[in-house]
Amino acid sequence: MNYRDLTRKLTGLGCEFRRHGKGSHEIWVNLNNRKKTSIPNWGRKDLKMGTIRAILRQLEIDLSVFENAK
Repeated sequence: MNYRDLTRKLTGLGCEFRRHGKGSHEIWVNLNNRKKTSIPNWGRKDLKMGTIRAILRQLEIDLSVFENAK
């Protein structure tokens, strides 16, 4: 899954971009619970599943809910 697919699903689950971080990273926040995380913006390059799981864990989003999001 690349950055664009990940952020499209996160936006549908109530998350939004807040600001740019260091390097190619961006800070995103889950508006439902105010949890924040850093997401690497690598364009078309796929993110590793471990990175995606860590992002979801930090935002407190269940993996099954994320997989079913559009």
